Amino acid sequence: MKRKIKHTPLMVLGTSSGAGKTLITAAICRYLKRKGEKPIPFKGQNMSNNAWVDNQGREMAYSQALQAWSAGLEPSAEMNPVLLKPKGDCTSEVIHLGKSVGTCKAINYYEDWFNSGWEAIKKGLKILVNREKEGRLILEGAGSPVEVNLQHKDLTNFKLAKFLNANCILVADIERGGVFAQIIGTIALMQPEEKRLIKGIIINRFRGDKALFETGITWIEKETGIPVLGILPWLKEIFPPEDSLDLLERKQIKNSAEIEIAIIKLPRISNFSDLDPFFSESSVQIRWVELGEEIGKPDVLIIPGSKQTIKDLERLNKTGMSNQIKDYAKNGGNIFGICGGLQMLGKSLEDPYKKESINELSQFSYMGISLLPIQTTFGIIKHTSQREDVARWPEQNNVQGFEMHYGESHLINQKDSDIISLFEKSSLGWVIEKKDKSFIGGTYLHGIFDNDEWRRQWINKIRQKKGLKKLNLKEEENNKNKRERLLDLLTDYFEKNINIDKMI
Repeated sequence: MKRKIKHTPLMVLGTSSGAGKTLITAAICRYLKRKGEKPIPFKGQNMSNNAWVDNQGREMAYSQALQAWSAGLEPSAEMNPVLLKPKGDCTSEVIHLGKSVGTCKAINYYEDWFNSGWEAIKKGLKILVNREKEGRLILEGAGSPVEVNLQHKDLTNFKLAKFLNANCILVADIERGGVFAQIIGTIALMQPEEKRLIKGIIINRFRGDKALFETGITWIEKETGIPVLGILPWLKEIFPPEDSLDLLERKQIKNSAEIEIAIIKLPRISNFSDLDPFFSESSVQIRWVELGEEIGKPDVLIIPGSKQTIKDLERLNKTGMSNQIKDYAKNGGNIFGICGGLQMLGKSLEDPYKKESINELSQFSYMGISLLPIQTTFGIIKHTSQREDVARWPEQNNVQGFEMHYGESHLINQKDSDIISLFEKSSLGWVIEKKDKSFIGGTYLHGIFDNDEWRRQWINKIRQKKGLKKLNLKEEENNKNKRERLLDLLTDYFEKNINIDKMI
């Protein structure tokens, strides 16, 4: 396979997790695309509950989907052949080439899954290289490449870099402080054959006048013998996050906001990128609600997706949040659940195979919040597919997104309820619209809010109840165009401040 690679692969490593590898990799992809190349993003192993489903119904990390869009490619699971989805209690679901292959405990992962993970990585590489013969692999590492207790079993940093003989870039986050120690310490822990692969260093998230760091650059280059490719300034624009911490730490106060959306901060929240489109809405303010906090009086409450629905439901019950949600609904509150959030809103959750149960001694049946007349049964088959459908509510229009869940839900006592199907495919979601114009509903369709017209219609339902003027459906920049604009802006910053031409 190595002989088939026309261009030398580039790899982005970091001195730590959160150093900025994901966005820098995305920027490199678009930069090379601008230069006429065919960049191919690749991350051998990722750990994230923020996932995407490709057009073949296979799971991959959302961050690699973002990099694919930046490269002008359709996301595919081969770009992220090993995905670990944390379930809590040091346990993760293992995804190989887009399909679930089992569950592992952290302590046993390298013993039980290393060899099969490496085979999945090699297979993913082979498919990509054969598909894009003129392309260049742009690899993203994971965490730090020099975790001495894990290095011998590290699937996605130097093992992969050496396998492909990649030119590596080391990214250090100056915002964290101690940038000199980050760089020197990381390089000092590398083996000689690893250090020779490092061809450049990037200083990320710099605030202030870069001229003040010129002596720092000189010192780093003298001490390491590795050129500093540039300093990337702190970016004020908001970009899609790779993990929940990044999202939950985003603070965006909108003076023009007329609608407040409160979102329950579930312990095992997943697919939080579902909520990104609201950051494009100038009239919408997001507020996160910790378990045990007062919900207050938001205009709408969202219960997001969960990697472990039953466990998170139990946490809602124990903290009194379930009762708060019921009281909020009783007082005319609007509520919307996404995937696991939809399941929680139902009357019961059945788990005959114990896919979601708390432990081996757990019961098989659980009471939901009981705001929707639906029952969910967790089976052994995971539903993963892209979907196109016709929405029936708030108004009729075409929508698209993807499913990614184990449970199947169906209506109970339908004749005694005002509940209606959200879509022509009835099992994708339901809603009850009350006489006071409030609603309680939910959907299995991830990415539903990416549909700009549907999102605006949904917001207008809330505005109508509040006595506000309806928004023009095409008034603001659509979410896809905004994503493209931000990726272009990121690349402009990168091109202006970083010189990687000598490496390509």
